[in-house]
Amino acid sequence: MTPPPADTLLGRLVDGRYEVTQRIGRGGMATVYHAVDRRLDREVAVKIMHAHLAESDDFVARFRREARAAARLSHPNVVGVYDQGLWHDSFYLIMEYVEGEDLRARLRREGTLSIDESLAITENVLEALATAHRRELVHRDIKPENVMIDTEGIVKVADFGLARAVSDSSAATTGTVLGTVAYVAPELVTYGESTPAVDVYAAGILLYEMLTGRQPFTGDMPINVAMQHVNESVPAPSSHARWMPAEIDSLVAAMTARNPGERLQNGTAALALLRQARSGLDERTLARRVAAPEDATYATASGDHTAPLSRKVSSGTVALPVDDLRSGAAKAPTKGARPRRRRRPLATAILVLLALAAMIGGGFAWYFLYGPGSFVPVPDVEGATSQEAVATLDEAEFVPKIIQEYSDEVPEDVVISQNPEPDSEVRKGSEVELVVSLGVEMFTMPDLMPLDRDGAIAALAEATFPEPTITENWHESVPAGRLISATVDGEPITAGEPYDHRTVVALDVSKGREPVPVPDLSNRDRAEAEAILQEAGLVAQYGLPEYSETVPEGKVVRQSPAAHVEGSPDNIQLYRGDTVTVVISLGQPYVAVPDLVGLSSQEAEELVIEAGLVPDPDYMWRGVLDTVRFQRPDAGTMVRMGETVRYTVF
Repeated sequence: MTPPPADTLLGRLVDGRYEVTQRIGRGGMATVYHAVDRRLDREVAVKIMHAHLAESDDFVARFRREARAAARLSHPNVVGVYDQGLWHDSFYLIMEYVEGEDLRARLRREGTLSIDESLAITENVLEALATAHRRELVHRDIKPENVMIDTEGIVKVADFGLARAVSDSSAATTGTVLGTVAYVAPELVTYGESTPAVDVYAAGILLYEMLTGRQPFTGDMPINVAMQHVNESVPAPSSHARWMPAEIDSLVAAMTARNPGERLQNGTAALALLRQARSGLDERTLARRVAAPEDATYATASGDHTAPLSRKVSSGTVALPVDDLRSGAAKAPTKGARPRRRRRPLATAILVLLALAAMIGGGFAWYFLYGPGSFVPVPDVEGATSQEAVATLDEAEFVPKIIQEYSDEVPEDVVISQNPEPDSEVRKGSEVELVVSLGVEMFTMPDLMPLDRDGAIAALAEATFPEPTITENWHESVPAGRLISATVDGEPITAGEPYDHRTVVALDVSKGREPVPVPDLSNRDRAEAEAILQEAGLVAQYGLPEYSETVPEGKVVRQSPAAHVEGSPDNIQLYRGDTVTVVISLGQPYVAVPDLVGLSSQEAEELVIEAGLVPDPDYMWRGVLDTVRFQRPDAGTMVRMGETVRYTVF
């Protein structure tokens, strides 16, 4: 079933999920649309590959594999790949929608960019490439059309994985190399070799073009441009502006060296040199820009820019004949050249050469189709033990290379991942990298108990354990800030023992002794006073009992320290476990009864009252003599203060 015409896709629901709203562009490999993901309610870009590309089984396999690799590439400077699938016999990619413009549109509008902005854009591109190269993913089609700049100025590289899938398919089936000739590396032209250095070369051309407003090589035919990359060095940017700093010339030269062995090998190396070059430039120099050339030529920014090159120069991706490139053929036949007469000896020699070529070709065919050089699928050994995986790869005539990594999910000695991926077709005898689990990473627990709070936190951080949980409690013997306990799941830790690197230690930190306000014990009996102190966490200590004129016997007459009074500066701070001295009342004190006999009634009354006793006079004959004759108790008798003294007045 043929896909519906491009315009009829508007308003359609791709794969029952992505509603197409607008066509963004069309190129030689695909048509790009703006769409809305109805499931997640977000804007996306839909790239639908042209149907003729799906005719190659190699392309289908590579497209799926590269799309998966690109989807795993997560970086702020990479246009994210969300999904891929087959719809109406055409493959599609669902990508992050970037609202903004590509670098080609920016260059068309401004001609050139300042050194500062050129370096900043190149730095973002190299950050994306460095991440890809670490994952052994090569872009192979770096060009202004694949560098997006959103409305906030964030740079994102598009089409990771796509160029590789298409170019592998083209080279395998047609003997051609797919590439954008304005940015193609020499080794990709001559040998079809695709390494991270290919991306560095293209990024260097990109930097050159932003700085000068020109592409380094131009020509009437794509093959002429490609051969210039092979045979000529990229000019120094200073050839267009004498004031251009030597640091910039050196950076461009290092990124675009014709010999890939002399070139910066990957995005990480290029990024380091760029930052070093930038650090040596002052703000005034960074702000300068080359005047836009009047004869500047820019490719048409349409679709994904994969159409064949037009006359002059183009940034589109094209298929170049490998045989012509390797032989250096770049010129059309000379007009008017007459064919020479063929002589029989020459014909014989040609036949012999053809026969030899056929024999050699047959040998090569056997070697690459059936012999050691043949391509076979890589077995799936993910989830197998290392021993099982090695045995499987040995049997399939691959060379296993084991790399060990810790894993929180995959058990020890089990294969976490492999590279190449399962079912990838590679030559027999190729190396297959196996990442084998070491199990959960364990760290040695430091001795925490002799440390204070900050020391324990620092020791755990140094041992690379997660941040501990911390509780604080009062403690009678552990000083404030020191550890009361260090536990894991309620059990005390064992210093020097291995623990899971995810272990969270619970630290119980002392706040010191708990402060306790002194309770008021006045007029409490002994039992009540003890109960109150016990509840407050204090201990009763008894002093010698005392007589009291006001406090009944058996009650608290005095305590030390005194009871806490809110806001009083005289409060004494006690802590749980401290003692309070309690004094119990003996009641009223004893006094001697005064001698009243012979005194007048007035004198007797005053003396009794003065002694703290109560006078009780009895008058005989109305006390005409006003003299005390008798008293009870007798003078000198010891009685409690407040008792009554009776006496008779005559």
